[in-house]
Amino acid sequence: MKLVILDRDGVIDRESAAYIKTPDEWHPIPGSIEAIAALNQRGFTVAVATNQSGVARGYYDEAILQRIHEKMHHYCERGGAHIDFIAYCPHHPDASCLCRKPAPGMLHRIAAHYNTSLQGVPFVGDRLTDIDTAIAAGATPYFLDRHLISEQTLSPLLPSKFSAVPCFSDLHAFTEHMVFQSE
Repeated sequence: MKLVILDRDGVIDRESAAYIKTPDEWHPIPGSIEAIAALNQRGFTVAVATNQSGVARGYYDEAILQRIHEKMHHYCERGGAHIDFIAYCPHHPDASCLCRKPAPGMLHRIAAHYNTSLQGVPFVGDRLTDIDTAIAAGATPYFLDRHLISEQTLSPLLPSKFSAVPCFSDLHAFTEHMVFQSE
């Protein structure tokens, strides 16, 4: 099985400091759905691991979160893509749960769902906590920074433990890298 795990907000859809609280507020990043479709076409199973503390904060409930995910699935379907599994953490950051990133619980849940190891599985995120999560779970971290001019401009800004983490400007650039590697 070729598995890739993606963060949601900031990787697939536009992130909001005010949280994505309704389906109307969810908008894909240009090229992200096409990137997922390209991964699917190359035989990758695509899973999502996303912190959703807006549930614990009372900004939206799990029923609304499911409607947001239904909209994401609908966009994927229209774009010839599909997301195979979504793991989310609804807990508050102060809850000390085992699933909220940077804890590896969601990635372990995905691995258990597919009865597979996370060794070598790409985990794509746009925050340093995503990199920490991948490392803690034994997955391979990839970092997205939409403002990235070149890998050399970001590398000095990362803590030294992240210096070897591949950086890409967006999900499309990461996907091109993965497709090239898989051929």
